[in-house]
Amino acid sequence: MSKTYRGYTLQQVAKTIDHSILKPDFTYADVEAGARLALKYETASYCIRPIDVAKAATLLAGSSVAVCTVIGFPHGSSTTATKVFETEDAIANGASEIDMVLNISALLSGDFETVEADIRAVVAAAHPRGASVKVIFETAYLNDELIVKACQLTEAAGADYVKTSTGFAAEGANLHNVQLMKATVGDRLKVKSSGGVRTLDQLLDYMDAGVTRSGCSATAQVLEEFLAKAE
Repeated sequence: MSKTYRGYTLQQVAKTIDHSILKPDFTYADVEAGARLALKYETASYCIRPIDVAKAATLLAGSSVAVCTVIGFPHGSSTTATKVFETEDAIANGASEIDMVLNISALLSGDFETVEADIRAVVAAAHPRGASVKVIFETAYLNDELIVKACQLTEAAGADYVKTSTGFAAEGANLHNVQLMKATVGDRLKVKSSGGVRTLDQLLDYMDAGVTRSGCSATAQVLEEFLAKAE
């Protein structure tokens, strides 16, 4: 029988994690090491920069670890046409999960039509090519009303996940925002926490709140902590 901690098995926790290697100063060696770690723990996906997708696809070929990449990252300020091209290029290089940053400026300006159209265009590029779309809100810049609105626009545009943060703003995920997003989308969309997820109990709090994916760069630390605490 598998050991558990707070009602979860190691596999359940690992398959919630999108192991993330996204900093600009990461080298090729860092990318290769990250792939090995994702394979070791069999995380849900390996989330890397667009330049690393082809390498990651080769390293992860034949495994259960999906190739995930980021689009319009980290500010969401690329044009829609650029995001669409990035999406098509990433999928052609082997990505099957697309984490796009929505148009934060348009959202803050109340231009909701542009926000939805931007997401819809990426979904239209991704879904026919077999890739899922997670939409990053960057909740550090948003109040509750705009977080709810972003959830509604994401759902209307046909995306698969709502996601809290890039990890590059002043604040990442927090439990309040995760709970608010889950309450808004229900079971119609999935919820991903990201940004500052560094401890096991923090991750499990998000899972208890309904998160099914979580971006994490401290994957080894979190999962080794699980192994130490599980009974």
